[in-house]
Amino acid sequence: MTLATTDPRSLKARLELDEPLFLLDVRERWEFDLAHIPGSRHIPMSTIPGRMADIPTDRAVVCICHHGARSEQVAWYLLQQGRSAVENLRGGVDAWSLEVDPELPRY
Repeated sequence: MTLATTDPRSLKARLELDEPLFLLDVRERWEFDLAHIPGSRHIPMSTIPGRMADIPTDRAVVCICHHGARSEQVAWYLLQQGRSAVENLRGGVDAWSLEVDPELPRY
């Protein structure tokens, strides 16, 4: 089993093409409130096991956190639970801010 990754510029291009993606932001509420990628859904990492029903199975899930480590753990968890279309955003929201949207606050 391998984990797919995507980088901020590739994700932006896919979003601009209206590819049906579920952007899963697994950070804490204060982090999400401070800065998040438009269209992302906030489900904190600690609540993922109890909220699997909130994560669709009909489209690719892109896991997002601050730098990519927590979201990578969640992505692996989803794969272990039988999900197949799961990706991790390399560099997380911080890389998105640096490479795609400099108006998004960094922390």
